[in-house]
Amino acid sequence: MSSKAHETPEARFASEVADNIRGLGQDQELQALSREWLLKTLPHRYSYNFSWMGRPIIQYPQDMVAMQEILWRVQPDLIVETGIAHGGSLVYYASLLELIGKGEVLGIDIDIRPHNRAAIEAHPMARRIAMLEGSSIDPGIVAEVGRRAAGRRTLVVLDSNHSHDHVLQELRAYAPLTSVGSYCVVFDTVVEDLPAGLYPDRPWDVGNNPKTAVAAYVAENPDFEVDQDVDAKTLISVAPGGYLRRVR
Repeated sequence: MSSKAHETPEARFASEVADNIRGLGQDQELQALSREWLLKTLPHRYSYNFSWMGRPIIQYPQDMVAMQEILWRVQPDLIVETGIAHGGSLVYYASLLELIGKGEVLGIDIDIRPHNRAAIEAHPMARRIAMLEGSSIDPGIVAEVGRRAAGRRTLVVLDSNHSHDHVLQELRAYAPLTSVGSYCVVFDTVVEDLPAGLYPDRPWDVGNNPKTAVAAYVAENPDFEVDQDVDAKTLISVAPGGYLRRVR
């Protein structure tokens, strides 16, 4: 009798999902179609069209679902996020922590606009949100985040300035705060996979972006590995190769 015959229904379903994800990871044609679809959504500013509990989140739904799965699995005490914008992702993570029943989100931004700060502070999820204004790579900010993360199960999200040098400095500053088994997620690695010159008014481009920073950091730090299953299962993501799991 096969070993699968003794599996529980839950284990059998999990095994089937793992097979699905493996198949998606091997389907090069489908992956190419997904990249083409994503490229065609950019002129429509697709990621700007979603909100969470009333705040613009500026994320693709696939990445939101991926983050929900990770948060439930990790059960963090603290989520550190660089880049606040309208605060939608802060509210999203805070609402998930509210359901989990513990935890805080710490957002960092060089410029927290007054109307965004007011809306975040007035939100029902505000009690699980704290904010720091300043550059995410300022030594004082880094030290304060380290103080708040001490002794807490921590997950890190990097989503501010997307240039290679800035993201690499963020990784060196904040990835070490990531707990073993938790994640440091680097958004907008997709810039490396897009046509060059797509962001002429920004300091990042092909060859100078979060994905190149991730490659440099993983090469110098064996504590992290790219979770390829997240890429395979989402197919459409602004963070391909950016879901870094701390393994030691």
